[in-house]
Amino acid sequence: MCGIAGFIDQDRRFAADKYGAVARAMADAIWHRGPDEGNAWADEKAGIALGHRRLSIIDLTSAGAQPMISANERYVLSYNGEIYNGAEIRTELEASGHIFRGHSDTEALIEACAAWGLETAVKRAIGMFSFALWDRKERRLCLVRDRLGIKPLYWSQKDGLFLFGSELRALRAHPGFHAKLNRNALASYVRHNYFPHPYSVFEGVSQLPPGYVLTLEDGGKPELEAYWSLQDVVQTGRRERFQGSADEAVDALEDILGDAVRGRMISDVPLGAFLSGGYDSSTVVALMQKYSDRPVRTFSIGFDNTDFNEAAHAKAVAEHLGCEHTELYVTSGDTLGVVPELPELYDEPFADSSQIPTYLVSKLARQHVTVALSGDGGDELFTGYNRYSMAGFFSKNIAPYPAFMRRAAGSAIKMVPERVWDASARVLPAQYRPRLLGDKLHKFADVAGLDREGFYRRLTSQWMEPEKIVIGAHEPQTIVDDTRSHEIAPDFIERLQYWDSLTYLPGDILTKVDRASMAVSLEARVPLLDHRVVEFAWSLPLDYKLRQGTRKWVLRQLLYRHVPRALVDRPKMGFGIPIADWLRGPLREWAEDLLSEASLSAGGVFHVEPIRRRWEEHLSGRSNWQYAIWTILVFEAWRRAQGDLT
Repeated sequence: MCGIAGFIDQDRRFAADKYGAVARAMADAIWHRGPDEGNAWADEKAGIALGHRRLSIIDLTSAGAQPMISANERYVLSYNGEIYNGAEIRTELEASGHIFRGHSDTEALIEACAAWGLETAVKRAIGMFSFALWDRKERRLCLVRDRLGIKPLYWSQKDGLFLFGSELRALRAHPGFHAKLNRNALASYVRHNYFPHPYSVFEGVSQLPPGYVLTLEDGGKPELEAYWSLQDVVQTGRRERFQGSADEAVDALEDILGDAVRGRMISDVPLGAFLSGGYDSSTVVALMQKYSDRPVRTFSIGFDNTDFNEAAHAKAVAEHLGCEHTELYVTSGDTLGVVPELPELYDEPFADSSQIPTYLVSKLARQHVTVALSGDGGDELFTGYNRYSMAGFFSKNIAPYPAFMRRAAGSAIKMVPERVWDASARVLPAQYRPRLLGDKLHKFADVAGLDREGFYRRLTSQWMEPEKIVIGAHEPQTIVDDTRSHEIAPDFIERLQYWDSLTYLPGDILTKVDRASMAVSLEARVPLLDHRVVEFAWSLPLDYKLRQGTRKWVLRQLLYRHVPRALVDRPKMGFGIPIADWLRGPLREWAEDLLSEASLSAGGVFHVEPIRRRWEEHLSGRSNWQYAIWTILVFEAWRRAQGDLT
């Protein structure tokens, strides 16, 4: 795992001896992504320079150093990621007479590009990656991002200068970059708490979409083309449904996911896994232990607040599987101590509050290993989120009624405060007690009177009208606004999965894991997002994933083969922290400083009145606006850390 950066200067604004130094400075700005080594390569006549920071995982020798030049000296590669079938690619190339210098997957990738062409090489690659490939003969730069968006890649072109990098701070390190706030994109952030691709916080800077290649010919404009499309996967899955029995589906999933896990266990450095004790991470760890000849290293963190603590469940799963388990109980002080670091850790505003425990468990794991497997992706693939069950209930039992009746029912639910609903849930046995019942019921009440698109938009929005929050903003459209989604995924639940996989998964979940893990120089691998697993999951009938109200049905059956269901069957908890209480308690002074009328007015970014109103309602306890408030707080903390922005 590494960090990449570079630029093409069409106006040749630097002296010949400066190109490499500038690229190195860009890469050094993201040194945490690759603390082991930093290098740069430049062709001053072509006006290009590539920078690289290396976190050595496969082939720790100099033979794996980057930027790497192909054996035929035509191509130069700066690469971030892992190709898990690199050994197979290498074997095939050796059979055709190619001689390798080392055994890194980097060399396998660049020589595959040289031998087969970029498109074939990328389609053959199984892995997570973002990389820059320079063709010295054609003077062509190609930027490539993996199919699901596991690894980030930003780019910008303005005034004859093309920049790219793994993080925004790499672009900002170039002397020709000028930061200007993208208010339209900020409206999307205010709605979602992250920046959906292709947007970023800065004007003129884009995220390369997952599954895309950007091609820049000498002196031309960037052209983007998809080499893999989730739309095609979904449509193919509908046409070619898995025809086997339920047991055969579990068998097939174990084979495909098992192969994905085995591939991600290849490492020349210590390796382990995150373990929450939930279905996803437990399945990954169970398969790791199945294929390992020694106890798998697993890591979890615990909290003193029982509403957010899963450590005991993780420990029980680890003990059953025979893992070497490490857990760390963190105090509220440990967790709160991360808050001031968020602008630095996440580089651009990012406001999923589970970013804090994700960073803490990454920091714990890095004390023992350099690579950790995670269970991310299972919710989107196998209907793990509560909203999928809600969507099924909504479509069948709510949507058929007139909107005015649904709105009245929602109003009745909201007349009962969340804390009262929470108290009523305590009469149930602990194993059946829904967590945050009041929050869930109030969310459902909010969507009761909406159409299906409105249902999804409401459940995934922190602020419903962000244009009334961000001064001078016009919110850009997203995939949810594309009416073709109805044809691609006619079933409402599958449509939600499709939208989540294109937006929430890369924009929130994978961004969170990438930034948190790379902040401590830890490589996080996600076997559930092997594209073969994704394609198989979309071929399954919905009933194999959501069966009679049981989410992740097929994944659960696989896990039950390795772990007793009594250890894992419990209400979904998530990976959160008590932000609502903290904002009324230990974080109140910090938050009040950022949300004061004077501070918000001086920033000139937000309309003050609606934010102040929600903040006061939250403090009073009348409403729980924790996520909406957190979104604004994270941006304001980031803005202060950046200095002056227009």
